Amino acid sequence: MPRVIVLDNLSQDGLDLLGSAGNIEYEVKTGLKGEELREVLREFDGAICRSGVKLTGDILEGNRRLKAIARAGVGTDNIDKEAATRQGIVVMNTPGGNTVSTAEHTMALMLALSRNVAPAYQSLVEGRWDRKKYMGTQLAGKTLGIIGLGRIGKAVAVRAQAMDMTVIGYDPFLSSQRAKELEIETYASARDLLPHVDYLTVHSPLTDETRDLIGAAEIQTMRPGVRLINCARGGIYNEAALAEGLASGHLGGVALDVYASEPCTDSPLFGMPNVLCTPHLGASTREAQTNVAVEAAELLIDFFTSGAVRQSVNISPLDPKTLKSLRGYLNVAYRLGLLLGQVDQAPANTCRLCYQGEVANKDTRLLSSAFAAGLLEHALDTEVNIINAAVLLKDRGIELIEERSSETGDFISLISAEVVSKARTAFASGTLFGNMPRLVQKGQCRLESPLDGILWLFSHRDVPGIIGRVGSVFGRHRVNIAQMTVGRASQEPGGEAVGVLVLDARPPAEALTEILAMDNIHRAWTVNLPAADEMPTWLGG
Repeated sequence: MPRVIVLDNLSQDGLDLLGSAGNIEYEVKTGLKGEELREVLREFDGAICRSGVKLTGDILEGNRRLKAIARAGVGTDNIDKEAATRQGIVVMNTPGGNTVSTAEHTMALMLALSRNVAPAYQSLVEGRWDRKKYMGTQLAGKTLGIIGLGRIGKAVAVRAQAMDMTVIGYDPFLSSQRAKELEIETYASARDLLPHVDYLTVHSPLTDETRDLIGAAEIQTMRPGVRLINCARGGIYNEAALAEGLASGHLGGVALDVYASEPCTDSPLFGMPNVLCTPHLGASTREAQTNVAVEAAELLIDFFTSGAVRQSVNISPLDPKTLKSLRGYLNVAYRLGLLLGQVDQAPANTCRLCYQGEVANKDTRLLSSAFAAGLLEHALDTEVNIINAAVLLKDRGIELIEERSSETGDFISLISAEVVSKARTAFASGTLFGNMPRLVQKGQCRLESPLDGILWLFSHRDVPGIIGRVGSVFGRHRVNIAQMTVGRASQEPGGEAVGVLVLDARPPAEALTEILAMDNIHRAWTVNLPAADEMPTWLGG
């Protein structure tokens, strides 16, 4: 039974869902860090976190058990996604759970900043009645610039438009047609947008590209009196530049809910006039916390129940529908990788995968990752799966090339794999017979063999007596042959051929030595493949 650890405080609704799943065992352990966190994580298959715990590369390194991390929230800055990918750990988040709460908090800060709500109340607390001092500005008729038009950015736009604001924006992944439907004028870059705004809000992740996106130079391109709001990620605005802009009077106000370093209790902005700050409250509503907790629990339950990967931030998603349609071909690709990883073992420099027929119209990137997972499974001492296989292949300088053709040949769908090294080229093709993976070509030889169990492959000259002599040796060593197939490169006898035997037990070394000493037998390999009904965990096994 998969074990899940909850590393930060989580809504009881999420915990109840984990407990009622029936196939999940969970524990709550909060406040962990350092070596204690590293060691505890090695005892669990999945983890749920919020923003409190830091899952850095050194914490995740060497963890062969952890398979999935679910972030109860949208930001994953506290998780080293590259390290997780290399360890084969899928990282998922819950971007929809706090959308409304964060959008509402953005509007709350914008309104409170414009109407001086916080200092006006403080004046009353201090016994003063200063109506003239706290003259405000209305939002209606003003231009709001939004950088990042994802779920939250679009939710803010809808609310701003309802308050009669003009909304303009920048998002490199929002089509002009979609922007038109949203009634948002978009710009080619964030910098192009800045001179036109009265208010600016950001709703982007913190990346190398967005860090210090708004600094001193950018502030100078904006209108005097502009107000800046950030409920996304600290570090997108340069806080020192904000302080300078306020001190000079160029900025009309700053409202922050997030900071470059959190928790933040000391900032040059705190106490400055025209500043409103909150301690990362964007998602701090009961509704949002319930939503993200339940969604995070559902992500892990689905992952460990069916292998479904949804809302992943480090691999292509495998939703149940996609997984169902691809499972058979993923299995074929994976088993071809396992086969070629145990045959013709020489340092590879290129892998070429050819998808022909109906399979060419599938998500071949996932299929190639499945092949790479099989190819590397017995070669590395780390966990290899569909998540990290392509990265590990690239790390080793092995180029992965895809070719696709929708033309149907002898099979409705065919996956062919070629592994090229300096010494030789290994080639195999596979397909599905019903739901069963089948090997239909090895090298230049066409054949038909199962892709499961213990396979013994041997290359030989197609001359009389070869098969009988091989069978006799295995018989003397009490190795039962469950099935046999032979394919040859041409229709003419005496040429090159490949035999594939399905064995009930792994043959002893003495038997192999005896067979390889025979005339007309060139090479042989024993290949261990999973049983027909056995699949890896990332395929729902």
